[in-house]
Amino acid sequence: MFGRIARRYDLANRLLSGGIDRWWRRRLMRSVRRATPHDVLDLATGSGDVAFALSRGLPPTTQITGMDFCQPMLDLARQKQTAAGRLFGNVIFRLGDGLALPDPASSYDAVTISFGLRNMANRHLSLTEMHRVLRPGGRLFVLEFSQPCRWFRPLYYFYLLKLSPWLAGLITGERPAYEYLGQSIGQFPDTATLAQEIRAAGFSQVSATRMTFGIVALHESQK
Repeated sequence: MFGRIARRYDLANRLLSGGIDRWWRRRLMRSVRRATPHDVLDLATGSGDVAFALSRGLPPTTQITGMDFCQPMLDLARQKQTAAGRLFGNVIFRLGDGLALPDPASSYDAVTISFGLRNMANRHLSLTEMHRVLRPGGRLFVLEFSQPCRWFRPLYYFYLLKLSPWLAGLITGERPAYEYLGQSIGQFPDTATLAQEIRAAGFSQVSATRMTFGIVALHESQK
């Protein structure tokens, strides 16, 4: 599914979010920067936008690995990197399964995953894999859709379940992919429940920052 929408994925994201996705990524990047990591894994990197945002905001000596299960998405990320010239020289892209990461234990100082945890077939296994590849004291950053403020939910879910699939269908020709998006968001846990799941995977010091009326949350935790 993600392979089919890869070509117009970025355009659809910009239009459907009204561009606010860039602000979400900047908030994530600033949180990662405070952790001063030397090696970062951006899991479910997709077309690479989070990896590129990290490259812009972190020191050029920081090694950033963008990893995804979907080869067409990685192809798009590499095309964008090539078009940018030498701008993102500290980023590499690799194929990898979030349920069985191809790295030894204690490989990274930080792991980020943005709007990808919902798509893992087994969230607990994915979170335990992230815990495994982090070094002791390393930090996990989960940027993901959440359940919005109660007063905002009727408007939000009307847009998410009715309008956005129709708009995305016009842009990408793949309306079912964006119907899945709305359904997966509706079934995803709220911030408190996701924090419990992160703790159950072995993490501590779990915190959550809600953004944009609660439709998105940034969870931070430590190994």
